[in-house]
Amino acid sequence: MRRRQLLGNIEPILLIAIGGFAGANARYAVDVLIPGSLTSTFAVNVVGSFALGVLVYDSLRDDVIHDNSRLVFGTGFLSSFTTYSMFVLDAVTDPEIALLYISGSYVCGFGAVFLARGTVQWLEPTDETEADMEAS
Repeated sequence: MRRRQLLGNIEPILLIAIGGFAGANARYAVDVLIPGSLTSTFAVNVVGSFALGVLVYDSLRDDVIHDNSRLVFGTGFLSSFTTYSMFVLDAVTDPEIALLYISGSYVCGFGAVFLARGTVQWLEPTDETEADMEAS
């Protein structure tokens, strides 16, 4: 019984690890493409907030995203792509702009989540669109 439980727990861990590996590499690529810690950290956190918002709101609306996909993309990829620790370190090491950076990051991050929610709602087919698709 214990072996079966262990094997059952390995799959989600592996899925998260795969997503985390990809997310960390994507984060590194952004750092290479956009030199300067503040800019790259700000960019990945806003993009990551939008992507996580799409993932969450799309899941809430029609629940088509499989749990394994949520583990890979949400818990794995986006968690390692966005970095709170780097965000805090950037703010502490540049005190002249720390308040602006922190405020801007939170405002843009929440804004990205709300934009994601609106995007998911906008992309959702209406009853008329579904009826047209079924008729054709």
